[in-house]
Amino acid sequence: MRIVNDSLAGTLESSDAVVRVSPHEKLEVTVVSTVAAQFGAQIRAVVDETLAALGVENGQIVVEDKGALDCTLRARVQAAVMRASNDEVDWSAL
Repeated sequence: MRIVNDSLAGTLESSDAVVRVSPHEKLEVTVVSTVAAQFGAQIRAVVDETLAALGVENGQIVVEDKGALDCTLRARVQAAVMRASNDEVDWSAL
Protein backbone atom coordinates (compact mmCIF):
# COMPACT_ATOMS: atom_id res chain seq x y z
CA MET A 1 0.00 0.00 0.00
CA ARG A 2 1.16 3.48 -0.79
CA ILE A 3 0.69 6.21 1.80
CA VAL A 4 -0.67 9.27 -0.04
CA ASN A 5 -2.57 11.16 2.69
CA ASP A 6 -2.21 12.02 6.35
CA SER A 7 -4.41 9.96 8.65
CA LEU A 8 -5.06 9.16 12.27
CA ALA A 9 -6.63 6.25 14.15
CA GLY A 10 -7.22 5.66 17.85
CA THR A 11 -7.30 7.67 21.06
CA LEU A 12 -4.99 8.54 23.92
CA GLU A 13 -7.23 6.80 26.44
CA SER A 14 -5.81 4.11 28.71
CA SER A 15 -5.41 0.72 26.95
CA ASP A 16 -5.52 2.33 23.48
CA ALA A 17 -3.08 3.84 21.02
CA VAL A 18 -3.00 6.66 18.48
CA VAL A 19 -1.42 5.89 15.12
CA ARG A 20 -0.50 8.80 12.85
CA VAL A 21 0.44 8.08 9.24
CA SER A 22 1.77 10.52 6.66
CA PRO A 23 3.54 10.28 3.29
CA HIS A 24 7.33 9.98 3.39
CA GLU A 25 9.94 8.83 0.88
CA LYS A 26 11.02 5.88 3.06
CA LEU A 27 9.47 3.86 5.87
CA GLU A 28 10.05 5.52 9.22
CA VAL A 29 8.39 4.08 12.33
CA THR A 30 8.41 5.73 15.75
CA VAL A 31 6.87 4.07 18.81
CA VAL A 32 6.34 5.90 22.09
CA SER A 33 4.74 3.88 24.89
CA THR A 34 3.96 4.19 28.56
CA VAL A 35 4.83 0.50 28.87
CA ALA A 36 7.93 0.49 26.66
CA ALA A 37 10.15 -0.90 29.41
CA GLN A 38 8.09 -4.09 29.62
CA PHE A 39 6.56 -4.44 26.16
CA GLY A 40 8.47 -2.15 23.78
CA ALA A 41 9.87 -4.99 21.65
CA GLN A 42 6.47 -6.68 21.35
CA ILE A 43 4.75 -3.41 20.40
CA ARG A 44 7.33 -2.74 17.69
CA ALA A 45 7.01 -6.32 16.40
CA VAL A 46 3.21 -6.02 16.10
CA VAL A 47 3.51 -2.69 14.26
CA ASP A 48 6.20 -4.03 11.90
CA GLU A 49 4.28 -7.25 11.17
CA THR A 50 1.09 -5.32 10.45
CA LEU A 51 2.86 -2.90 8.11
CA ALA A 52 4.51 -5.82 6.30
CA ALA A 53 1.18 -7.64 5.91
CA LEU A 54 -0.30 -4.48 4.39
CA GLY A 55 2.67 -4.08 2.04
CA VAL A 56 3.63 -0.66 3.37
CA GLU A 57 7.08 0.31 2.07
CA ASN A 58 7.08 4.06 2.64
CA GLY A 59 5.51 6.53 5.02
CA GLN A 60 6.03 8.05 8.41
CA ILE A 61 4.27 6.03 11.12
CA VAL A 62 4.04 7.36 14.68
CA VAL A 63 2.49 5.16 17.37
CA GLU A 64 1.63 6.65 20.77
CA ASP A 65 0.72 3.66 22.93
CA LYS A 66 -1.08 3.79 26.27
CA GLY A 67 -0.96 0.08 27.05
CA ALA A 68 -2.99 -1.25 24.13
CA LEU A 69 -3.32 -4.99 23.53
CA ASP A 70 -1.77 -6.47 20.37
CA CYS A 71 -5.17 -6.73 18.65
CA THR A 72 -5.86 -3.06 19.34
CA LEU A 73 -2.46 -1.99 18.00
CA ARG A 74 -2.99 -4.08 14.88
CA ALA A 75 -6.45 -2.58 14.31
CA ARG A 76 -5.21 0.99 14.81
CA VAL A 77 -2.30 0.53 12.39
CA GLN A 78 -4.57 -1.08 9.79
CA ALA A 79 -7.18 1.69 10.08
CA ALA A 80 -4.64 4.51 9.83
CA VAL A 81 -2.86 2.95 6.83
CA MET A 82 -6.10 2.19 4.99
CA ARG A 83 -7.30 5.77 5.53
CA ALA A 84 -3.98 7.10 4.20
CA SER A 85 -3.92 4.95 1.07
CA ASN A 86 -5.93 4.92 -2.13
CA ASP A 87 -4.98 1.29 -2.81
CA GLU A 88 -7.34 -1.68 -2.74
CA VAL A 89 -7.22 -3.75 0.43
CA ASP A 90 -6.16 -7.40 0.16
CA TRP A 91 -8.18 -8.75 3.09
CA SER A 92 -6.69 -12.24 2.73
CA ALA A 93 -3.28 -10.87 3.80
CA LEU A 94 -4.66 -9.64 7.09
